[in-house]
Order: sequence, then C-alpha cells, then structure tokens
Amino acid sequence: MIYSTTESIPGSEIEEIVGVVTGNVVQAKHIGRDIMASLKSIVGGEIRGYTEMLTEARDIAVKRLIENANEKGADAIVGIRFTTSAIMDGSSEIMVFGTAVKLKK
Repeated sequence: MIYSTTESIPGSEIEEIVGVVTGNVVQAKHIGRDIMASLKSIVGGEIRGYTEMLTEARDIAVKRLIENANEKGADAIVGIRFTTSAIMDGSSEIMVFGTAVKLKK
C-alpha cells in the first residue's frame, strides 16, 4: 500500500476516490515511564520511554489505516494527516486519516 502526505502519487494517476480512511490507537502511560519522566523533568532531555510509546502508537495507527484502506479495495492513501489528543489523564490518542484512492493501471 502506498501512502503519502501529498495529494498525489508521483508517476501515478488517481482513477477513483474510495473515501476517507482512519486508524487510531489510545495509549496509556506506564507507571515505570512516569517515574523516569519525573526524574528526567528535573535534569531535562528526551524522555525516551514516552518517545518509544508514541512511536509504537503511531505505527499501530498507520497499520490500522492501511487495513481500513485495504478493506475498501484502495491502491493508495493520499493526504494523510496525524492528530493527537488527550482522552483522559494519563492516556492519549493518536489518529491518522487520509483519502483512499484507486490508481489507474
């Protein structure tokens, strides 16, 4: 599956718009990560536990986006965007969305 933040796929022509597709995941913080984050906030620097958590969440959301596009018979997804939001204290959602399309063969 080709997916891109651009509105087109270079070298390909969009034949049909299939529809909007999404993928999301809600990730909760881990107590061990919270302890390390608290310590890191004192001295500064990257909080790697959170970086890893959000990277994993983003990968899951993209996987679900692709699954959604495959279910609709799409060849590609264009115009993808990522959003994040706090669901409740200690958890956040990462959502990715885009337009599923069929390409001319």
